[in-house]
Amino acid sequence: MSSGLDVFVNHTVAIITSDGRNFIGTLKGFDQTINIILDESHERVYSTATGVEQVMLGLHIIRGDNVAIIGLIDEELDNRLNLASIKAEPLNSVVH
Repeated sequence: MSSGLDVFVNHTVAIITSDGRNFIGTLKGFDQTINIILDESHERVYSTATGVEQVMLGLHIIRGDNVAIIGLIDEELDNRLNLASIKAEPLNSVVH
């Protein structure tokens, strides 16, 4: 059974977790429960005062039960963003 993530392997993805965190990295693998392996990853922490802070993580694993959204990143467009000038409220956790 394919989860549809096969086409994302070795591409840059953004992952939003159910606790409101935003991770960017190269998808290296996943399993049947959507546990995710990211390489060259970082977390983007949003703030209304200081802009976006990038916390470098390197190789990172995200539990599948915490994944809310996975999407491809347009690297060319992403590289043009001035993250320091982007101010936003952090995402809230998913409420069930």
